[in-house]
Amino acid sequence: MAGQRPRTSEELHPLSMRYGVAAVRGITVVATVAGLLWTGCAVGPEFRGPKAPGASSYTATPLPAETTGAPVDGGDSQRFVSGMEIPARWWELFRSEPLDRWIRKALADNPTLSVAEATLRQAQESRRAVSGALFPSVDGSVSAARQKISGASIGQANGQFNPFTLYNASVNVSYAPDLFGGTRRELEALQAQVDYRRFQLEGAYLTLTSNIVTTAVQEASLRGQIGATQEILSTEEQQLSVVENQFRLGAVARSDVLAQRAQLAQSRAALPPLEKQLARTRHLLAVLAGRFPGDTADLPEFHLDDLKLPAKLPVSLPSSLARQRPDIRSAEELMHAASAAVGVATANLYPRITLTGSYGSDASRLGDLFGAGASVWSLGTGLLQPVFHGGALEADRRAAVAAYDQAAAQYRETVLQAFQNVADVLRALEFDARTLQAQAEAETAARDTLDLARKQFQLGAVSYLALLNAQRQYQTARILLVQAQAGRYADTAALFQALGGGWWNKASPSGSASRDR
Repeated sequence: MAGQRPRTSEELHPLSMRYGVAAVRGITVVATVAGLLWTGCAVGPEFRGPKAPGASSYTATPLPAETTGAPVDGGDSQRFVSGMEIPARWWELFRSEPLDRWIRKALADNPTLSVAEATLRQAQESRRAVSGALFPSVDGSVSAARQKISGASIGQANGQFNPFTLYNASVNVSYAPDLFGGTRRELEALQAQVDYRRFQLEGAYLTLTSNIVTTAVQEASLRGQIGATQEILSTEEQQLSVVENQFRLGAVARSDVLAQRAQLAQSRAALPPLEKQLARTRHLLAVLAGRFPGDTADLPEFHLDDLKLPAKLPVSLPSSLARQRPDIRSAEELMHAASAAVGVATANLYPRITLTGSYGSDASRLGDLFGAGASVWSLGTGLLQPVFHGGALEADRRAAVAAYDQAAAQYRETVLQAFQNVADVLRALEFDARTLQAQAEAETAARDTLDLARKQFQLGAVSYLALLNAQRQYQTARILLVQAQAGRYADTAALFQALGGGWWNKASPSGSASRDR
C-alpha cells in the first residue's frame, strides 16, 4: 500500500522469532562487556605438585639380589627387580584360575566399589554445575497480573483508576565476570576433588583385590593347618591303639596310656578353632564379592599347592612411588584443593561486578503484548566492594592458608608411611624366605626324630615320654611350616599393594560405567 513504511526483518518473522532476536541482542551486549572483563587474573597461589621424594632407597641396608629357597611348596627363590613394571592384574601372577574368577565376581558386585564410583560421579557433576557460573545466565519469564492502583501512588490523591490486567514477557540476562578468578579457583578446587575421588576409587579397587588375595591365602593356610592337624590326629590315634595294646600285655604303664590320650585330646582341641577361622574366612570372601555369607555355592576352595609364587618381585624406584600409590595421589589432590581454596578466599577481598540486561514487552491486553510501543528493556551494572566485615574475610583467608599447611603436612605424613610400608614388606619377604627355609629344616628334623623315637620305643630303647615329646615337636613344626608357606604368599601380595598395584596400566580408567578391568 502506498505511503506505508517498509516492514523490518524482525516484523516479518513470527512473534517468537522477534522475541528471540531481541534476547540475542541483549545477550550480545552483556557478553561483549564480559569479554572485555575476562582478561582479569586469578589471585591466590598457583599450585605446583610436590617434588619427588628425595630418598634413594627404601631400606637402610641393600636388599639381597634374591631370597633364599626351600625344598617345599612355596619355597622357590624370588628375585628383586628394580624398576620392574607392575601389571594391572598383578594377582594373575599367582597362576590361580579360581582366584582370578572370584576377583572378577567381586569387581562386578562389591558395594564398596559402587559407593566409590557413585561418589566420583557426584564430584564430576558438582564441578559441571559450578562451571556454569563462567557464562551468562539467561532466563525467560511470562506473567499476568490483575491489579488496581491508588491515585496516591502517582501523586493524584483523588484519582480513581479501574482495575487492569498487565501481561509481561521478557528475557533476563545476568553475568558476574570472574575478574579476580574466584570462580576459576573454585572450579580448580572442585576438579581437585574429582581427582581425589578418582584416586579414592583406585585405592578401593586396590584394597579390594588385595584383601581377596590375602583372604584366599589365609583360607589356604587354614586348610593346610587343618589337614596337618588331621594327619597328626590319625597318627596319634594309631599310636594310642598301640599303647593300649601294650598296656594290656603289661609292656607299658597306665600312665603312658593316659599321657597318649591327653596328647590326642589336645590335638583334637586345636581343630575347632581352625575350623572356626576357616568359616569366618569363607564368610569374608563371600561378602567381599557382594554376597551374603551363606551364599557360597560357587565360592572355590583355596589350597596352598594351587598357588604359584611369583619368581620376580618388582621394586619401584623411590622417586616413582609417590606417583603410583593412590593414597599419596589422593593426599596431593587434597593439597591442590586447599591451595585453590586460598585463591577463593583471596578473591573475596576484591570487588565484584555484576552485569544485567533484560528485554521484553508489557501490555494490558494479551494481543498487544508484542505490538508497537509495548517493548521494554534495561541494561545495568553493579559493583560490590567489600569495605568492612569485622575482619571476617581476612580471617577466612588465614584459615584457608592454615588448611593448606595442614594438607601439606598430611601429604608428607602419607609419603613417609608409604615408604615405611614398602620397606616393611621388602624386609618381610627377605625374612619370610629365611623363616620358611628354617621351618622346612625343622619340620624335616622333627619328622625324622619322631620316626626314630617310634622305632626305639617299640624296641624299648627309649621311654614313652621321649616319644610323646617327639610327637609334640613334630605337630608344632608342621603347623609352623604351613604358616611360613602362607606368609610368603601373603607378603608377596602385600608388596604389590604397597607399590600401588599397577592401576596406571589398566586398559580403561576406574570410574567408567563398566567394571570390566
